[in-house]
Amino acid sequence: MGNENMENPKVSIIMATYNRAQFIVESLISIQNQTFSDWECIIIDDGGTDNTIEVINPILEKDSRFNYFKRNENYLKGLPGCRNYGLDLAKGDYMIFFDDDDIPHPQNLELCVDELSKKEIYFCRYIRNVFFGNFHYDFDYSKNYTSFFIDKKDIEKMIKNELPFNSCAVMWKKECFQKNRFIETLMYAEEWELYPRIVSSGFNGISIDKCLFYGRKHENSNTGEFYSNNPIRQESYIQAILAVIKNLIEKKLLTKSIIRYFIYISTNFRNFNLFEKIIDLLEFSKYENFKLMCFYLSIRFKKPFYKVKKQLLKKLN
Repeated sequence: MGNENMENPKVSIIMATYNRAQFIVESLISIQNQTFSDWECIIIDDGGTDNTIEVINPILEKDSRFNYFKRNENYLKGLPGCRNYGLDLAKGDYMIFFDDDDIPHPQNLELCVDELSKKEIYFCRYIRNVFFGNFHYDFDYSKNYTSFFIDKKDIEKMIKNELPFNSCAVMWKKECFQKNRFIETLMYAEEWELYPRIVSSGFNGISIDKCLFYGRKHENSNTGEFYSNNPIRQESYIQAILAVIKNLIEKKLLTKSIIRYFIYISTNFRNFNLFEKIIDLLEFSKYENFKLMCFYLSIRFKKPFYKVKKQLLKKLN
């Protein structure tokens, strides 16, 4: 059902969908309401079983900028595979990922395109807020905002989520994905692994201080399942961590601070042997490994006391 005759658009919106018939129409209408109109929206169905195609058919028939595809067998099932398929189909100069149940600000595309076209930068990051239940359409149309640049020096902040990169809160130039794609076996933290990899490849960007996207919160989201100790999501996070470390070693960007951060994280995943896997990757000397083991054991020793202290402070307050 793809439209093969559409001229090359400026922006390619890639939307993976799976059983979101109750929300996707509202998301597509919010795309139609963009102040910037030179776009295509590539919808990739990941094998859903609800009536998504029936509810979006009226939009597909009336607006040729929307194109619907079913993920084919060359891409693994899941969000990363669908997005990689979308990237291969995309014709635009700029790429952006939207979810099938969220609401982009009407100026989303306009402001990002403006930023990317006037500076030697490769991506535009912006603020994403969340909402529960019905969305309230009360947008701020101001174009006055602050901004700052992002490059390799910010990778540590990205990894530690001090500078969070939500998958739907960045517009990219297509060059960023020529050699960088989502790891399709990851079922969690796929963008957390990919986006620092792109920045580590030398692609600089800008972050603007304006909310341009609104994410609908669900209990059955990937993030919700991860914090509910879903083993598939947790194993994916482990693999994402190891992929991040491998990339930083390759790019010679792995710092002591980042190593200690991952060692700290590894104490929460003892059943996955994450500490041992990190040590194997680092290929340090026996002495360096011994120091990391001491650091690891000291964290494990202190954590129960921190937990008790936190509970006591909570009671006192």
